[in-house]
Amino acid sequence: MAVRMGVNTPVVLQIPNHSPAWEAKAGIDEVARIAEVADELGYDFLTCSDHVAVPEGSPSAMMGGIRGTLYWDPLATLSYLAARTRRIRLCTNVLVLGYHHPLAIAKRFGTLDMISGGRLVLGVGVGSTAEEFAVLGAPFDDRGPRADDAIAGLRAALSKRLPSYEGRFYQFSDLVVEPHAIQERVPIWVGGNTARAARRATALGDGWLPAAMAPELLRARLDQNPPPGPDFDVVVNTVEALDPVGDPAGAEQAVAALTEAGATTVVPRLRHESLEQYLDQLRAMAELPCFAPSRAG
Repeated sequence: MAVRMGVNTPVVLQIPNHSPAWEAKAGIDEVARIAEVADELGYDFLTCSDHVAVPEGSPSAMMGGIRGTLYWDPLATLSYLAARTRRIRLCTNVLVLGYHHPLAIAKRFGTLDMISGGRLVLGVGVGSTAEEFAVLGAPFDDRGPRADDAIAGLRAALSKRLPSYEGRFYQFSDLVVEPHAIQERVPIWVGGNTARAARRATALGDGWLPAAMAPELLRARLDQNPPPGPDFDVVVNTVEALDPVGDPAGAEQAVAALTEAGATTVVPRLRHESLEQYLDQLRAMAELPCFAPSRAG
């Protein structure tokens, strides 16, 4: 079964002692080259994450217990890549809702949607870095209910010139947001691996965007939280790094296991030690029978 695939953009997020060494010396030219090749090959989206300032070396439940300390800003990065690409969608993976007012997101990322010709995918999350919440003056203890309210507020505000919303934490009306998103309905994918994240995604979002997840756990989460309809996206990273150049059968099997477990889009981790090797792996992945060119093409 062929499935759409996305790109977790290298370089823009680096994990100490885990990211390949070449990424530390790379810059916007290398990132743009990856985006251009992925665009040409028919990948569905590329990503950029959202952190302002994280504690160096602080343990986290994400990324296998290691928290990265290098994060490019998603709005600046994706706006530049919008100008270097034609079709590939631009996904925040993920925007921490507690750091931003829904109207600020609607204005800033709505402008990105406009200038990119309607290619925004808004990946959102609750956040987990207490120190970052504190330094930004964002409430931490009730971040879950606030995120729920923010998603509802975003749904009311995105693509609207005169948005109106009355929620528990956010209220707005009689204000012009111009420019705004040009998509009639900007996809909102909810990030997180927990059962609570899956519930939030199926209740409030257009898709669920967990990080790397084994097929067995993915199936269990979806059994507990069935997607609300056939258009709901389940977008999952592979746990292992794939080598479609050297082991195409293994790459096929990893993708098949996730699709059989319920993934509608797979984000393959790719084994690479240089930019050229990464691009070769992107090309090899796109040649496999399991690769479906994006419907956005």
